[in-house]
Amino acid sequence: MRGRSSSVGLVLLWFCSLMIGGAAGLRICSYNIQKFNKNKAANYRVMHTLTKIVSRCDICVLQDVVDPKLEAVKVLVASLNRSNKRYDEHHYEYLSSQSLGKASDDLEQYVFIYRTHLVKRLDQHQYEGKAFVRPPFAVHFSCNKTDIKKFVLVPLHTDPDHAVQEIDWLYDVFEEVSAKWNNTNVMFLGDFHAGCAYVTRDDKKNIRLFTNSNFSWLIGDREDTTVTDLTNCPYDRIVVHGQSFLQGIRPDSANVFNFGKEFRLRQAKVRSPSAGLTDEASSPPWILMRGTRETSTF
Repeated sequence: MRGRSSSVGLVLLWFCSLMIGGAAGLRICSYNIQKFNKNKAANYRVMHTLTKIVSRCDICVLQDVVDPKLEAVKVLVASLNRSNKRYDEHHYEYLSSQSLGKASDDLEQYVFIYRTHLVKRLDQHQYEGKAFVRPPFAVHFSCNKTDIKKFVLVPLHTDPDHAVQEIDWLYDVFEEVSAKWNNTNVMFLGDFHAGCAYVTRDDKKNIRLFTNSNFSWLIGDREDTTVTDLTNCPYDRIVVHGQSFLQGIRPDSANVFNFGKEFRLRQAKVRSPSAGLTDEASSPPWILMRGTRETSTF
């Protein structure tokens, strides 16, 4: 068993902004929301911060949601829709996986929250092949405002002690979902624990997403996707398959969004359980993809 870092599972948000065709573009985010449940949803300060974070996204993939009845998710989506009520087209909906995990006291969901005026959900698929602790939940989307009209998003929140094996298994997930939907425009995103003690340089030779040149890692090994000053690790990643996806990404646009600094939150607030962001949080990477017009909404 590898030694655990104090920043594992940090509240993570990272942005993947897709400019695949329209002037406005499409922002895709992944957020490890760290045990999001109805208790957090009842905390006004927590929900205010989470609403500001998620409202930056057109599609946001939440990880570590512990909300089988979706009570907390509904509160968040309602908050998002209230905050956007000035703009009738900015309406959010959600899609959740089933509760996933090996133990009844350690189950979580993947939840997609998306703007319905920008994207359409075509289909979803729960992967059941390899023995992931939290198997990926893939969703097939379409967007008529982007050059790449259809694409697949596959989130993964790895078990840190099995990160190398689980990241490698994403290749098998790719083969399954790309064949299912006849679409190789696949993006993997999430808290992979893909750095520091969990995934070393030597481990990469055992991960097909590293050894296969058709996959591009858009958040590099030198990026710090954690919020705490105590660590500097690239746990959170964005990986895309194929040249069409890669060429659609604006060069040098992969960056990290530190919500603590952006919202001027003190470290104690970012890491405090009373703030609802738990004692471990991470900064979000984001990328910007090319469109037919190079206008950004940032």
